[in-house]
Amino acid sequence: MTATSSPAAKPHWSETLSVYLKPRVLIVMMLGFASGLPLALSGSSLLIWMREAGVDLGTIGLFALVGTPYTLKFLWAPVVDGLDVPVLSRVLGRRRGWLVFAQLLLAAAILFLAVQNPAASPWFVALGALLVAAASATQDIVIDAFRVETLEEREQAAGMASFVAAYRIGMLASTVGALYVVTGFEWLGFSKTAAWQWSYAAMAALVGIGIVTTLIATEPHESDEVKAARASENPVGRVAKAAYGAFNEFLNREMAIVVLVFVIFYKFCDAFAGTMTAPFVIDLGFTRTDYANLVKGVGLIATLVGGFAGGYVARALPLTTCLWIGAFLQAISNLVFSWLAFVGLNHWALTAAIIAENFTGAIGTVIFVAYLSALCNSPLHTATQFALLTALAAVGRTYLSAGAGYVAARTGWPLFFVLSTLVAIPSLVLLAILQARGHFAQLGPVRVVAADD
Repeated sequence: MTATSSPAAKPHWSETLSVYLKPRVLIVMMLGFASGLPLALSGSSLLIWMREAGVDLGTIGLFALVGTPYTLKFLWAPVVDGLDVPVLSRVLGRRRGWLVFAQLLLAAAILFLAVQNPAASPWFVALGALLVAAASATQDIVIDAFRVETLEEREQAAGMASFVAAYRIGMLASTVGALYVVTGFEWLGFSKTAAWQWSYAAMAALVGIGIVTTLIATEPHESDEVKAARASENPVGRVAKAAYGAFNEFLNREMAIVVLVFVIFYKFCDAFAGTMTAPFVIDLGFTRTDYANLVKGVGLIATLVGGFAGGYVARALPLTTCLWIGAFLQAISNLVFSWLAFVGLNHWALTAAIIAENFTGAIGTVIFVAYLSALCNSPLHTATQFALLTALAAVGRTYLSAGAGYVAARTGWPLFFVLSTLVAIPSLVLLAILQARGHFAQLGPVRVVAADD
């Protein structure tokens, strides 16, 4: 892989624009949408559904645990690297076969969740959310590998920016879009529960965008090294070797444990606040339509601008500098919600908060993913190593943030968001240690790619 840890030469503006229209980059962009779509369906949208159904804040906070597959996906990533999907891989190729398989599972899981009722059967809702997360995590494993293997080096920065922007749009579709569909069905006379169920059914249909994109895409070229490794061993041996080789190669690096802990904590402050943002807005008295309108309008613009700004920063500045910028932006943006808690029911204040959240979140994601990409350098273990790193990055969102609801209930919203800013301190300390020990200088040339929020 390849992004650079030092400033890159600036291309002519026409070259910068034309690369975004290349077929490979456009395919990656559409897969970004497919990757971003499911996350909110087991996250923020589900939390709003549960809050409207009367589920208490403590239980809502615990639902962060349904994201466990995102933190454990590295366990089955070697299967994706080492095995083919019967029939599908033979017809479509190894990566595309796995993609279609994961996408079909995802659509089925969303439909299962759609027929549940949070008030009457919270455990079945939890099971449905867990199935959605598992299928989504599997799709992410394949998309990460596909993206790294299909884009040329000069297309990586554009691919990263396009992917992250489309990823955020996918998330908006499953938040804003889902909320609009709920409101629409209620207007037609459906009950609140039925409206939410039909909304989730509509989101399952949107998975078809990813399936069509996969069918249109071209299977990535396999290097001679990969072909030789796959031809010389039986399937079980390939899986075992993929698992052992990926983890052994990574863990033998200098300061490997510190790096892994840093990956866990870098996005923690963002995840800790983000877990409770949607319930917070509802508690202030805003309607789901208010929230949806702002996210759809200024939130979308801020996301797109932030994503491409992050891509520019990642190309123009050293990786270390980028990480410091992203870390501070993520932490400071949480304070905007603390201010909003004092302001209360004010649409202009919510607009400012949404802009800050989406803009800084998009920049932070691009920069962080550039770093994760820098850590992956083996063509034999692309999916496994990237899955390990993105799984660790999800630990903050899944486990460390599980108690956010209880903290918010005890402290109140203003203090909660102040505390969510302070939890950024461990990542800043670890970043300083890694920089002082020369970790970033050892990365060498790395490829810029993108992954999960």
